[in-house]
Amino acid sequence: MRKLLILAAIALSSPVAAQTQVPAFTLPVSNQLSDKARQVLERMEQATAPAEIAGDVAKQRAFYGRYNDDRLVEMRRHFQTGERRLTMNGVTVDVVEPTAGVAKGNRTRVLINVHGGAFMWGSGGGALVEAIPIAATMGVKVVTVDYRLAPEHRYPAASEDVTAVYKALLKDYRPENIGIYGCSAGGVITAQTTAWIRRQKLPRPGAIGTFCGTGAPYSGDSPYLAGPITGGAALLVPALPDVLPLAYMQGVAANDTAAYPLTSAEEVRAMPPTLLLAGSRDFAASGLTLVHRRLAAAGVESELYLFDGLPHAFFVWPDMPESTEAYQLIASFFDRHLGRRAR
Repeated sequence: MRKLLILAAIALSSPVAAQTQVPAFTLPVSNQLSDKARQVLERMEQATAPAEIAGDVAKQRAFYGRYNDDRLVEMRRHFQTGERRLTMNGVTVDVVEPTAGVAKGNRTRVLINVHGGAFMWGSGGGALVEAIPIAATMGVKVVTVDYRLAPEHRYPAASEDVTAVYKALLKDYRPENIGIYGCSAGGVITAQTTAWIRRQKLPRPGAIGTFCGTGAPYSGDSPYLAGPITGGAALLVPALPDVLPLAYMQGVAANDTAAYPLTSAEEVRAMPPTLLLAGSRDFAASGLTLVHRRLAAAGVESELYLFDGLPHAFFVWPDMPESTEAYQLIASFFDRHLGRRAR
């Protein structure tokens, strides 16, 4: 449990903006969590990046490289997969397959993973952490993309790289048999790439998953609440920006519909079946709920799962039964949707 003092300016939906001062109170661990999840949450707190490395990309990359390598060790205790690194259409990828082989029903299917990492880190170990559990749980080949990172590169570099891999896979797989998914920055890039694919007049993928992030700016209450309730700082700004305030997205206008596709009614209608998933204490949770409503209103098949009491990218910690449940939900979603003809 943690004492909280949240002094956040929250924009309400009424015509006149109002501020709510939230008094200090004790927020218990969610009673929905498993005993194992409670133990893992304590480990998560101990693995939090130190505040003094904020803004130092080299130190952040080193820290999260170690963080992801630790998670990779845990993944390998749970799952048996083989990986090989190669180049597809000029882009480096890691191809992950179950040690027992791809399931018979999935031999004509493939998933593309777009790793997270604030657009600045996550390649290598971080990508494998996202690809291994899905490859093993679903019994499918997962191709995880080593896309160009910020701050050296900016939008649309990642969309271009993922699309290049998608084009390479189209030589061997039907588009409706290709799924794309990602977590955090990878969730944003997944949505952006889907719009970029449309812009390139390529056939759309069969289904996508945007987890802990999606193709829209931060919105709602969760960006204000997530920091204090997960051990971070409160967000003390009167209103959220209409763009993602990240180096990768610097200079990209809010009305760029390929960069922010889920703010565009036309792009929303063009989306394939979409899975949205996060913890309730994720700063992206509110944004996912809004996007789910937009997709539903447009008649796009979509599913939203929020795991109460869990933080951003919780399922990179595989020791929790909640993570196992998330892997199964992801595998089931793609199993049900890949192979169907585009409407």
